[in-house]
Amino acid sequence: MKKVVTFGEIMLRLSPPGYQRFSQTNQFDVVYGGGESNVAVSLANYNVPVEFVTRLPENDLGSCALMEMRKRAVGTNHIIYGGDRLGVYFLETGAVNRGSKVIYDRANSAMSEIEPGMVDWKAVFQDAQWFHWTGITPAISQSAAAACLEAVKIASTMGLTVSTDLNYRSKLWKHEGDREKIMTELTSYCDIILGNEEDAEKHFGIQPEGLDVTTQGEAVNADAFLSVCEQMQAKFPRAQKIITTLRGSISASHNSWAGVLYDGTTLFKSMEYQITHIVDRVGGGDSFMGGLIYGLLHFPEDNQKALDFAVAASCLKHTIKGDANLVTLTEIEKLINGDASGRVVR
Repeated sequence: MKKVVTFGEIMLRLSPPGYQRFSQTNQFDVVYGGGESNVAVSLANYNVPVEFVTRLPENDLGSCALMEMRKRAVGTNHIIYGGDRLGVYFLETGAVNRGSKVIYDRANSAMSEIEPGMVDWKAVFQDAQWFHWTGITPAISQSAAAACLEAVKIASTMGLTVSTDLNYRSKLWKHEGDREKIMTELTSYCDIILGNEEDAEKHFGIQPEGLDVTTQGEAVNADAFLSVCEQMQAKFPRAQKIITTLRGSISASHNSWAGVLYDGTTLFKSMEYQITHIVDRVGGGDSFMGGLIYGLLHFPEDNQKALDFAVAASCLKHTIKGDANLVTLTEIEKLINGDASGRVVR
């Protein structure tokens, strides 16, 4: 199998232990992660050859991030080096009716200062079949957006499948670039588009008709998102599949979780899971994307099975502390086949 390539920033994540608030803690738990690196870890965990491309500082923290990728069997041969610092984010984990909180400290990070021409994309894509980027990369700086555009253009020219997770982040879009213009051009090169209702609205002004997702609780109607998928495909005719995750937020600790996939003709719907005791929801969308890429590669003629795999994989991610999804293929298949008992395997 040819490899999958992901491109983005890996960061140092610092979190108060358990459910402590920032103001309570005297220490932080350390995790390394980021949207695109999380997807890479998922794929490596499913035995898919994968290469992660980023820019790291040549210091101890950059080395730790590199070791984390290598530990998870992610390819690092095309990582480039430079800059002074690794991006950092702080996570305060919410519970019940108190939501989680993220504070970014990634200005002037090594990755934010990447520029077109720094990565030899033709060499990166030489033995690749798929390229994945997210809306986080063009949000961190104009030069990162330009480097991402360079990558999608070359990937497209070389015949790779190009996918994106639109990943709108309100706290990141601070540079002077036109967000809608940047995201529209980048997304126009994509064959596979993943996003939720907020991504579509904030980036492109596309909304589900007659639905306010903030008041839905667990009663999320999958059919209401058909209009989003149809509007997205009309805007991006190259896209073969539009996928939307459906999260019903009953509380910070209890979410419903499902997804839909639209192939231009049929709206496929997954079953809905009730995740009643969330351990860590950060990386949930990344784990969905990793599962989706695996599903589309292994079940190319079965959209339903690919969607079901992605939803089950990301459902299980909510039980894993940290950014990355570390569940196995066996565990995912077990959940898909109806065994959600959580019984001890002896």
